[in-house]
Amino acid sequence: MKRLFTSESVTEGHPDKICDQISDGILDAILAQDKNAHVACETFCTTGTVVVMGEISTTCYVDVEKIARKTICDIGYDCAEMGFNGNTCGVLTSIHEQSGDIAMGVNESYEYREGKVDEANLRGAGDQGMMFGYACSETKEYMPLATVLAHKIARRLASVRKDGTLNYLRPDGKCQVTVEYNESGIPYRIDAIVISAQHAESVSLEELRHDMIEQVIEKVVPSELLDEDTKYFINPTGRFVIGGPEGDTGLTGRKIIVDTYGGAARHGGGAFSGKDPTKVDRSAAYALRHIAKNVVAAGLAKTCEIQAGYAIGVANPVSVTVNTFGTGTYTDGEIEEAILKVFDLRPYSIIKDLDLLRPIYKKTAAYGHFGRDEEDFTWEKLDKTEELLKAIGTHAIM
Repeated sequence: MKRLFTSESVTEGHPDKICDQISDGILDAILAQDKNAHVACETFCTTGTVVVMGEISTTCYVDVEKIARKTICDIGYDCAEMGFNGNTCGVLTSIHEQSGDIAMGVNESYEYREGKVDEANLRGAGDQGMMFGYACSETKEYMPLATVLAHKIARRLASVRKDGTLNYLRPDGKCQVTVEYNESGIPYRIDAIVISAQHAESVSLEELRHDMIEQVIEKVVPSELLDEDTKYFINPTGRFVIGGPEGDTGLTGRKIIVDTYGGAARHGGGAFSGKDPTKVDRSAAYALRHIAKNVVAAGLAKTCEIQAGYAIGVANPVSVTVNTFGTGTYTDGEIEEAILKVFDLRPYSIIKDLDLLRPIYKKTAAYGHFGRDEEDFTWEKLDKTEELLKAIGTHAIM
């Protein structure tokens, strides 16, 4: 029996992604000067207007308006022809300091206040909540195939626009990839690809559809995954001239599935962009991806999803749960025990181990936070496989 699975990605010019990049650009600018800053920055955009909001406690000054305008222009919204212009749009700010009630628990955890004086207990979690990490053996990126290909198509849309190959394209765009799995659960073909690409008024739909297949899809999707039955839906409404903030409002944190695993894994609900790493919505999700990827790379499972729960102001997670969906070479309990021997999931340790107090976040804000082989993405390193194998011992069940 065949099984279909679909994932989505969007380009950097999508309204929600504009907002994510502005929020993370502001975070980067602050962390470059003040590593102890607490940042929770959200952005909203609509026709001709950007609003930057949030709670920021820092000793430094950054020009929020300048960062917002440069980010918008760098994406490609730099003239009236695009329907949105970073040079002339209104930029409003509404920013205040982080609540002292929250800061009290973040700066000095519950454990530390209870007398457990340990360096790693200095910081408590910046909020309560649950986070998930995931990895699978489908691709070399340890990500679902549909998610990997959707991001590649979205990146390609931006690339051919910026290098002039398809100069009629505009910054906004979305894509979907549907992968078909065989009875053994192995992905073997692409069933459908959907692309909605913003374009100039002058281009015909016939030309755009031809170019999307020849210059975008066939350049990044392996030919052996495409066949005569693969369905292509290119700008299925027939027209996508009005796009970006002119066509739809944008908001930071509204593409959390695009940011993570394309729907293949569960999500705790917390967004990443605009949040400094004391917020476990971000840092713990990165740490759990790091763990899940090393679990799969070590051969302990073909698929691994990990959940951790946190209480605000408390350093240690209140729960850690492993699910390998029956693919483990050890029990989920044994893998969980090994994980807790190797990894420290307290916020202070996560930040230190993954070196998260650096201005690295704007580049994460488009095309996914996971599955990217880039130097600053420390949570993608396969550096703990041997330690996991040593910690789990020799009590294999399979």
